[in-house]
Amino acid sequence: MICPKCGSNNSDGTAFCASCGAPLSNEAPTPNGAVPNNNVPPQTPPPVFNGNPYGGPIEQRNIALCIILSIVTCGIYGLYWIYKLTEDVNKLTGDPNATSGGMVILLSIITCNVYMWYWLYKQGDAIDQVKASRGLSSGNSGILYLILAIFGLGIVSYALMQNELNQLA
Repeated sequence: MICPKCGSNNSDGTAFCASCGAPLSNEAPTPNGAVPNNNVPPQTPPPVFNGNPYGGPIEQRNIALCIILSIVTCGIYGLYWIYKLTEDVNKLTGDPNATSGGMVILLSIITCNVYMWYWLYKQGDAIDQVKASRGLSSGNSGILYLILAIFGLGIVSYALMQNELNQLA
């Protein structure tokens, strides 16, 4: 056994160095004289916002302002609003594998808005699941959003969805 203080060679099983008298430990020597760090800080979980481990709190939005901006910008703000609605619902559900807001917009454009109908139905179901998990009454929001969108009232679906998100935030 090698003494960590003076480096002299000692027989195995001795408690003290024969040359300098330093105590010898039975632990395996560390390479290059490195001192092992046995002080590991305690592990704490990351902070959780609104019961949501995947991001911060949901931002409440003014529904009337969102509708006006969507109309004034000829739907450009509406695309941003859809993106934010998707991200907020994904935060609430806590599903890291859910479709992102950008992908929803891209798929809606590629499929000439057919994917938007599917998305509205799925978002309604997701919001209903979150409400049920919190003990709130929930209906069939997905069907309502889908029917409104089929009749050309998609912006009303967005407003209803935003209202639900504002209540859950």
